[in-house]
Amino acid sequence: MKALPALMAVTALFGSIQLFHGGSGEHNAANDPIAPSGDYRLVANGDEASCAVKRGTEVSHSLSLLTVAANCRRVLPGIEHAKFWREQDDGTVTFSANGIDPIVTFAVADGDGYESYVPVLPLLSLAVIDP
Repeated sequence: MKALPALMAVTALFGSIQLFHGGSGEHNAANDPIAPSGDYRLVANGDEASCAVKRGTEVSHSLSLLTVAANCRRVLPGIEHAKFWREQDDGTVTFSANGIDPIVTFAVADGDGYESYVPVLPLLSLAVIDP
């Protein structure tokens, strides 16, 4: 008997998702709080230093190319070597030079963007640049 309420809850959730996405069953990127690719501003400790990064073409599931401006070294030494953006199932994002070993790890922040949590310092924010 417990299965029936659970089934009803799942059905209601699925219906709500369909309604939210216009009932098409297709994913609508315009509804995402964070763009799947594009230009971002990387900022250290409340505007002490900033630079531009660009998430590029997806090369495999959850792995995209990444372009980091040369002046990003002022934000976090070594980050200028990052070539890949990896988005995990939990929403965290890592930048790496080889697609595997993270240089920096971000979690989804309140609002649009991300905040770093590894390394602990400097605290970095990553926000979409409005076109």
